[in-house]
Amino acid sequence: MKIYTKTGDKGDTSLLGGKRVNKNCVEMHAIGEVDELNAVLGILLSFFLERNEMGQTIRELTRVQHRLFTVGSNLAALQTDLVQVPKLVEEDVRTLEQWIDCMQEDLEPLRHFILPGGDRLAAYCFFARALCRRAEREIVGLWDEQNNMDPLLLQYINRLSDVLFVLGRWVNRKQNVEDVKWEK
Repeated sequence: MKIYTKTGDKGDTSLLGGKRVNKNCVEMHAIGEVDELNAVLGILLSFFLERNEMGQTIRELTRVQHRLFTVGSNLAALQTDLVQVPKLVEEDVRTLEQWIDCMQEDLEPLRHFILPGGDRLAAYCFFARALCRRAEREIVGLWDEQNNMDPLLLQYINRLSDVLFVLGRWVNRKQNVEDVKWEK
């Protein structure tokens, strides 16, 4: 199978089920943001793999990447009657919450706003969080147009941004880098 089809050379593409849409439509914006987030998580994973010390984080981030493909496929199937699209389940959201709770056990309670940064890996976590929030905004825009969207999609993306924020703080803590407080 060739990677190029030439069917999108005039600015349109196919959603799941074959419906043709403009590449600039709200569905494609949301799908694209989720895809971009997933690519940045791949960069994060490469940094974690270099450190060779955070195996559980690598497993959790890999699981997240798989779930982001599920999110994207659900977004691409909104205008279809496809029922065989993989779905998120409540356990997916709970898994993120448990990961947050586990990391927060190593952190001081947050009593102030902090600046994104610190260790290079932590900075990428904060960058990924910002991309996740952007994806969330696009999905909310799609939510406003579609009545059949699974609410777990938004819950998952919302919780994932929390994971990435806490992960940035957790990485800084593991590297003995202090949070940088926002100076008013």
